[in-house]
Amino acid sequence: MINQSDAPFRLLTQRHGATLAYTQMLDPHKLLGDRDYLEFHLRDLTAGRDACSETDEPVVVQLCGNDPEIIVQAGKKIQGLCSGIDLNLGCPQEHAREGHYGGYLLAKKDWPLVQTIGKQCVILVSAMSHLLQPPTSVKLRLCPSSSPSSSTVEFATLLEQAGASWVTLHARHVSARRRRQGAADLDVVRTLKAALRIPVVSNGNVRTWEDVQRNKDETQADGIMVGESLLGNPCIFANVIPDPVRVSLEYLEICKELPDIATHKTIEAHVRHFVEFQCSRRPWYNKFRAALSACEGVHDIEHLLRTKVTRWRGKATRKDYDACIDDLEYTTD
Repeated sequence: MINQSDAPFRLLTQRHGATLAYTQMLDPHKLLGDRDYLEFHLRDLTAGRDACSETDEPVVVQLCGNDPEIIVQAGKKIQGLCSGIDLNLGCPQEHAREGHYGGYLLAKKDWPLVQTIGKQCVILVSAMSHLLQPPTSVKLRLCPSSSPSSSTVEFATLLEQAGASWVTLHARHVSARRRRQGAADLDVVRTLKAALRIPVVSNGNVRTWEDVQRNKDETQADGIMVGESLLGNPCIFANVIPDPVRVSLEYLEICKELPDIATHKTIEAHVRHFVEFQCSRRPWYNKFRAALSACEGVHDIEHLLRTKVTRWRGKATRKDYDACIDDLEYTTD
């Protein structure tokens, strides 16, 4: 979800059924040493917090890294603007392997380091104001070993003892080249749920609302996390497949209400995902992508959706779409 969990998108998902939203994985070193980076994400969190007064839904900030002191100091920068702080031990990407963080801290030799990070984060939480005490959580993948299930449960138990308030398990192994190498092993999630006293969230194998229900039934998890599938359908938790133009326009309206939060590149990516989810095989889709890339701002994208895309789809007039923000009725394309 790099650069795609911006405040407008988080708010969109929360309007349509999501009860907890995460930021993208933030770099603690940049939060401490790059003023522009810090100010950008502080604006994002502030705008999201203020806008979420209409939904009253929380946001968790994801941090990565392997230096307990740096992570704690970075946490202090954002602790007043979030409902929780999450240590990401699930990122499989190449930069995480090179920096030795994310999913590459799951080997047993790194467990003491991760426990130290967890304990330091607990110290951070206990030092917070009595009015705002965001919990700490950990997201992880399967631990590399000859017995991934038992080693993952063993590691998660240590995280619980270190003070984690909940654990999210993406039950796949880390792979920089193949992030979804096979299906997630939901049996491990179920085993983990039975072993821990703290809540367990299951991540993986969800593309539809039926998958959400099936995952919860199979794992008995306390919650279900959805990542990339949410990019195509931000209404998945409402058991709705939205009209791609209407949901795009709704997202753009939020971007206009929260200006200078999402970058143009991010906004463009979201709209592309919304339309691609249902229309990637339409004969006009490549024309849409080219036209979208030529847009220079929110109003250009909005105009493209209301005119060319509407005409290509053979849908209603602009007047009909002017009313869609006030009266959103979702249908399949």
